[in-house]
Amino acid sequence: MDREFASNLILGNGKHYKGQSLSSTSLPHAKFYTVMAASKAKAKNVTASDAQLCKLGSLDPKKAKGKILVCLRGQNGRVEKGRAVALAGGVGMVLENTNVTGNDLTADPHVLPATQLSFKDSLALSRYISQTNKPIAHITPSRTVLGTKPAPVMAAFSSKGPSSVAPEILKPDITAPGVSVIAAYTGAVSPTNEQFDARRLLFNAVSGTSMSCPHISGIAGLLKTRYPSWSPAAIRSAIMTTATTMDDIPGPIQNSTNMKATPFSFGAGHVRPNLAVNPGLVYDSGIKDYLNFLCSLGYNASQISVFSGKNFACKSRKTSLYNLNYPSITVPNLSSRKVTVSRTVKNVGRPSTYTVQANNPHGVYVAVKPTSLNFTKVGEQKTFKVTLVKRKGKVAKGYVFGELVWSDKKHRVRSPIVVKL
Repeated sequence: MDREFASNLILGNGKHYKGQSLSSTSLPHAKFYTVMAASKAKAKNVTASDAQLCKLGSLDPKKAKGKILVCLRGQNGRVEKGRAVALAGGVGMVLENTNVTGNDLTADPHVLPATQLSFKDSLALSRYISQTNKPIAHITPSRTVLGTKPAPVMAAFSSKGPSSVAPEILKPDITAPGVSVIAAYTGAVSPTNEQFDARRLLFNAVSGTSMSCPHISGIAGLLKTRYPSWSPAAIRSAIMTTATTMDDIPGPIQNSTNMKATPFSFGAGHVRPNLAVNPGLVYDSGIKDYLNFLCSLGYNASQISVFSGKNFACKSRKTSLYNLNYPSITVPNLSSRKVTVSRTVKNVGRPSTYTVQANNPHGVYVAVKPTSLNFTKVGEQKTFKVTLVKRKGKVAKGYVFGELVWSDKKHRVRSPIVVKL
């Protein structure tokens, strides 16, 4: 999100590198200390790799005492690394990201002055240490910074699609704030979940699906309160079709390695609750739609009865998996020349006329019929068909992405299109 808990690293050459931390302690103001790679402070009979990761017991106090150690992210806990440095007498820690974690910075409640750097800045720090006779550094105290850019950015640890169970349904559906979220916290454990940590807090900065999910759950609750008759599918549709795929630069939402993120990272995009309360149109589905979907997946009557609570007869002709009335369109295998999918939208706003616009995935032509939908009352439903045609000629294989937008100039009802060629 557009808030950071900044803790910068200042080198002896005057260079500043932006990091993040929630360390409760800080170094004396403007005092510099020798900074060195943790691998250079390894204890006897310990591999350089374990010392570089700052595993407990891997560091020699004679080498580490009074210094800022640079530890590599991965394998053991981030706060545990700082604990290892502190036990060895180090005064501070710099946590370096790998090429995998890229720009993904997490503000942790470290047990000593510490900060975490991006992969690019970590490389610059390593060059400074290796090319300087007496490298020194200072870690600034943590502070809150608002309005940071770019935001939002997809976290490196965020689960990615496609769905392995039903690739015809885009997953994830949506993304929401989930990194360094200030949340009420239990007094049963420490803020780091480490047994050595005796601290107890009323609030903690927490990251993960455990933080992103409550944002969506709360928004779903607000929508259900505003519209008690809406189904779970209608609520999901309102959340998905009003989401954004742009950051605050503005530009396309990126992942932690500065690459453009895709619907397999954020689904329909980043949630915008104020728009979700007035989506214009929704893609609704009921119990029968989901039971027919299970039929299409190959479930038999006895298995489906577990979900339905009564006997449910599958249609003699299975419903296409593509035609579940979902707010996204996914075709995981466009092996034939074309595929046609059907969708139905329900008007939940004022009478209006919507026209369609398609952003074609690379190598695919998208045709929609009809191209205009006129609604005269609330609750009115209209069905349209989307035909995806593989363009002739050489087209790179793999997933490609586009979008379908219905607009009446007041509402923008957007659905991602995902196709595998």
